[in-house]
Amino acid sequence: MKKIIKTEKKPIKMWLDDIDPSAFAQVRNLANLPFTFKHIAIMPDAHYGYGMPIGGVLAAQKAIIPNAVGVDIGCGMCAVKTSITEINQDILKKILGSKKENRGIRALIPVGFKHHKHAQDQCLMPDTAILGRVKDSRVIQLYQSALRQIGTLGGGNHFVEIQQGDDGHIWLMVHSGSRNIGLKVARFYNQLAMSLNKRRQSSIPKKWDLAFFPSDSQEGQDYLIEMQYCVDFAFASRKLMMARVKQAVEEVVAEVNFEPLINIAHNYAATEKHFGENVIVHRKGATRARTGEPGIIPGSQGSASYIVVGRGNPESFSSCSHGAGRVLGRKQAQRILDLETERKHLDDLGVIHGLRTKSDLDEAVSAYKDINTVMANQEDLVEITVKLKPLAVMKG
Repeated sequence: MKKIIKTEKKPIKMWLDDIDPSAFAQVRNLANLPFTFKHIAIMPDAHYGYGMPIGGVLAAQKAIIPNAVGVDIGCGMCAVKTSITEINQDILKKILGSKKENRGIRALIPVGFKHHKHAQDQCLMPDTAILGRVKDSRVIQLYQSALRQIGTLGGGNHFVEIQQGDDGHIWLMVHSGSRNIGLKVARFYNQLAMSLNKRRQSSIPKKWDLAFFPSDSQEGQDYLIEMQYCVDFAFASRKLMMARVKQAVEEVVAEVNFEPLINIAHNYAATEKHFGENVIVHRKGATRARTGEPGIIPGSQGSASYIVVGRGNPESFSSCSHGAGRVLGRKQAQRILDLETERKHLDDLGVIHGLRTKSDLDEAVSAYKDINTVMANQEDLVEITVKLKPLAVMKG
């Protein structure tokens, strides 16, 4: 931990030295909520978000805040270690393939706003039985479109990456979320919470964007059920993409074995026991890191990623960062970064990338914090087991 701030109703515990003023204003709001438990934990990759900073951990007593989970519910990472120990750029390019030639990862996994042309097998989807308890389920309304979205990457900072581990093995990694189904669920329940808070004359200022449900309310329970479905959907989607990445690898590499998949989510809320009490822990751009629990902390497409195990630090509510964290907003990065400089940086590293135009600069290396600093700031939260170097990246 880097510092503790005690100027608000509840302490703020921070695992970074500096934070953007707009993000810190949001942190202060969290520390002054009437239902905040113990303290606020701010991870080393923290930056501004909607209502609550990305990289924040809030434990709440009997309250659920949709904006403290975020709009990409269940967004997270999965990684697989392969038996491959050597790989060259020709093989990497064949694995990435080409949508035009209908081969490789690019042909198997739609990106951006694109979906599958046909619905995928329903057996790949999470069970909808529990949704029967929800009065007017958003998920049920979105289910048919979700059948075409499962196993698609989306956009923004989502990616498929092939990496070289310092354990001598090639690794496969996927970062993705719950697509449109998570976005629609998040927006619906945040609007509902805002309406209910206004009707009940909540003491929490509207401008904080932290509308909430009492955890024992019907609306709160409905949100938790649909939120969990989105978390499960995001995991199912990553599993399908990883299966197709493996397929692309097997078509190029004659003999390859894959170890069990590691999966973590970093946008969700869950009831957990901390400091002797059951509370609802909201992790927005933060990863659970219980003692011995495996985790994944990605860098940018030009920096290292890490496989870690948690140390179960109670001060962070057993959490750690979800990545490097942005240092520049998307539009800001596109406006001020130099395309050729960023391209040359990746080329010099030998990374196969998709940085082609100014619009791609929102995911340039310089748009992110230094992952080495982020990892150094959370040595008390996680232990590094494998350091991964990027070799080839497909961005959303």
